[in-house]
Amino acid sequence: MPAYSGSTSQTQPHSQAVTVPPALAVPVIEATFPRRLHPYWPQLQEKSRTWLREMRLMPPDKVERYADSLCYTDLVAGYYIGAPDELLTAIADLSSWFFAWDDRHDRDSVHGRAAQWRLLCRGLHDALDAPHEYLRHRDPLVAGFADCVRRLYSFLGPSWNARFARHFHPVIDAYDQEFRNRRDGVVPTVATYVELRRLTFAHWAWIDLLEPTARRELPDAVRKHPAYRRAALATQDFSAWYNDLCSLPKELAGDEVHNLGISLIHHEGLTLEEAVREVHRRVTQCVTNFLEAEEEVLLFARNLSRRTARGKELAEAVESCVDNMRNWFSSVYWFHHESGRYRVDSWDDRSMPPYVTEDVLAENELVGEE
Repeated sequence: MPAYSGSTSQTQPHSQAVTVPPALAVPVIEATFPRRLHPYWPQLQEKSRTWLREMRLMPPDKVERYADSLCYTDLVAGYYIGAPDELLTAIADLSSWFFAWDDRHDRDSVHGRAAQWRLLCRGLHDALDAPHEYLRHRDPLVAGFADCVRRLYSFLGPSWNARFARHFHPVIDAYDQEFRNRRDGVVPTVATYVELRRLTFAHWAWIDLLEPTARRELPDAVRKHPAYRRAALATQDFSAWYNDLCSLPKELAGDEVHNLGISLIHHEGLTLEEAVREVHRRVTQCVTNFLEAEEEVLLFARNLSRRTARGKELAEAVESCVDNMRNWFSSVYWFHHESGRYRVDSWDDRSMPPYVTEDVLAENELVGEE
């Protein structure tokens, strides 16, 4: 039986039918958040395939067979409209790397490869602080991460770079916490999971990347403005929880313990159907929260623009950031119905994605141990 039965039909950017099961449909997204794609997207697909091969993050045959259908470049090309082509390429590669890292996390957890996992986490922390020193690391995940970080650090300067690193170190630690939870069979409470998910989804790192897209680092007074933070949190919580909603069948099949729906079932006593409805309710509330905060942020930007020429430039950067926060909703939404990453009902083994090659993961980890 399909994970989510029934469907509604929409049209994706490639003029192909997209199936959205009613349990996953968010009408406000379909009605008022139009899908946009960066014009560089076609070139981005080709560059992404090349990068995945060169970094050995996927075997060449699987790159050719699955890379485009996974739609990783579509996702990012819908997030960061207006980004310079070189920046968008670096962000797209970071996103592809993130999915590969998530797959390694899953397989290491399943097979209990604790020593290899600890070594990987240490390498990622080190690469974040000194990316140039890890470009030739023998673990493809460390080298690929170093390459992405090196490129991202070239756009705005030391203070933004330091902030990005401050935001990403806890992401690595949160993935390590999930590794330990999974090995011990610990299902986080709902409140604990919500906070952990904000780290494993890398909420603030993705928000940081709005600034080089706008070609300007935002001062603390703007980034820490309550409405700006509420808008940012709403778009990221939506993205994380909608991912949980769509990946729930995949993660139940793989004995995962980290999913908002799983926490609701385990700790709140909800049935699967009730948990799906509750996650859907929270997802929809995120859209409402964003729309309320968006109005405040745009008013704040207008007030900035009236003060000085510098204020006008800053206001334009804020407007760019908030506009791209809005783009997250449609891009995340349609990505989950376009990407082969969530088509668990079509897999031969519902617990093992066909785009992951187990022996390659193990080989890479053994190389990293040497």
